[in-house]
Amino acid sequence: MNRKVRRGVGVRMVACLALWLGLPSTASALPLISEVFYDAVGSDNGQSFVEIYGTAGSSLDGLTLEGVNGANGAVGPVIALTGVIPTDGVFVVADLNGATTSVANADLLANFDFQNGPDSIVLLDGATVLDAVGYGVFGAGEVFAGEGSAAADAPAGSSLARLFADLDSDDNAADFIVLATPTPGEVELQPVPEPSSGLLGALGLAMLGSRRRFNRRRRRTH
Repeated sequence: MNRKVRRGVGVRMVACLALWLGLPSTASALPLISEVFYDAVGSDNGQSFVEIYGTAGSSLDGLTLEGVNGANGAVGPVIALTGVIPTDGVFVVADLNGATTSVANADLLANFDFQNGPDSIVLLDGATVLDAVGYGVFGAGEVFAGEGSAAADAPAGSSLARLFADLDSDDNAADFIVLATPTPGEVELQPVPEPSSGLLGALGLAMLGSRRRFNRRRRRTH
């Protein structure tokens, strides 16, 4: 398979700086729904997919993907997941058309048809919701099963994808964007920012202070 994981350029020491200075982490619990494509131009058969991003080597056995109808809250379709997340962290659940699919990089084939919005797709472990995305405009009395506020309803031929596959702010409108061209098996991950001069300076001063205190203690013991 020709998979791609696109990453921002960064440095490992940022994590150390964050720990040193007590900065908040932007890590998100995995797995997450990273992209959904539910409305192809023409027939959806063999075109639709749900992409999941997670920790490489993690088993998806026992998890389910469920559609929640925005009109009345009815559940369906339900997809029982099986398999292991590949080394790139990207797992693609693809719709069947007969015995095959047109979806690239498919890891699991199933027969499903998630509806156009307003609707939701939920990733569950038993009764525990691991992640959810609701899309479209939900009116009064309609059922939103996503997180925060709803993402846009992608036009035919377009998909909804996380801005960063490994970041979940618990707000679908902020986390998901419309992609004119769906990208099953390809994700964007959070870029790790270059440390600012002020951050490096703070770390340098802190390390210098620690070294001076250490030197003073050494002098006192001699």
